[in-house]
Amino acid sequence: MQKAPLLDTQHWVIFGCGYVGSALAAALLERGHRVSALTRNPGKASALLEMGVHKVVCHRLDSDDWHEQLTDSVDVWVNCVSSAGNGLEGYRASYVEGMRSILRWSDRFQAKIQRALYTSSTSVYPQDDGGWVDESADCSAAPPTGKVLLEAEQCLLRHPAPYPRFVLRLAGIYGPQRSYLIRQLQEGNGIIPGRGDYTMNCIHRDDCVGAILALLHDAANEAGGIFNAADDQPMHKAEVMARLANQMGLPAPQFDPQMQSLRLQRRGGHMPDRRISNAKLKHTCNWQLRYSCCLDGYKELLNQVP
Repeated sequence: MQKAPLLDTQHWVIFGCGYVGSALAAALLERGHRVSALTRNPGKASALLEMGVHKVVCHRLDSDDWHEQLTDSVDVWVNCVSSAGNGLEGYRASYVEGMRSILRWSDRFQAKIQRALYTSSTSVYPQDDGGWVDESADCSAAPPTGKVLLEAEQCLLRHPAPYPRFVLRLAGIYGPQRSYLIRQLQEGNGIIPGRGDYTMNCIHRDDCVGAILALLHDAANEAGGIFNAADDQPMHKAEVMARLANQMGLPAPQFDPQMQSLRLQRRGGHMPDRRISNAKLKHTCNWQLRYSCCLDGYKELLNQVP
């Protein structure tokens, strides 16, 4: 992770302090900042306290009941929440109602807050023609879950606040303890459900954290707005899996379109084919990828998988 110069900030609040949020908290603590967090997971709350997080609130984000547990003035807040499940209803509760709750809470600190950021997803893009997609792309045909994320984005961007607000649309996240492709190869007996002829857009967890820090620490960027975060080399899944299998000493797997994993079923049995551009983020701030290609990141992870 890059160590960019920091703004003069002291207190960060991270909402939905899970996979990405915990790594962000660790990076901020390493730099001497005070961090508070909200999580709905009691086990995660204990781990965050052991890490050195100043205050941890264990609560659902879509309620206002937690507001009086986070009353210290805040300089920067980051919303990294993930869905609580229960289909579209759970999506709305986590993303839209959760964002609205944060904004009601943050209104009391408007004079102090320097920046805010929401980690959304590149799944809001409906494009499926294999071409490059940037932040100007039309999202009116987004899938139902994508429309919920877009609504949460607009809740933040349209909120009448004096500080810059950022939306960071993350590609498919992988990293330590989240090596899905390795598990597919290890457990699939040479067969991968679905098709391999679509483009995968990935980003390592540490590069997610680097992107957040780059946006929130770049004093020259006061406009806010929407940014994509993905690595430099989107690749077809078949190529990724064949090359990864070779690194693992396995034969290239075969794809079976008749099989559908639970993950594929949640996506309607079809994975869109598009390439996510990270040019705006790289040109706007000093974001340098640690893993420019997912194969680089997975190569490192292979040494960590038992």
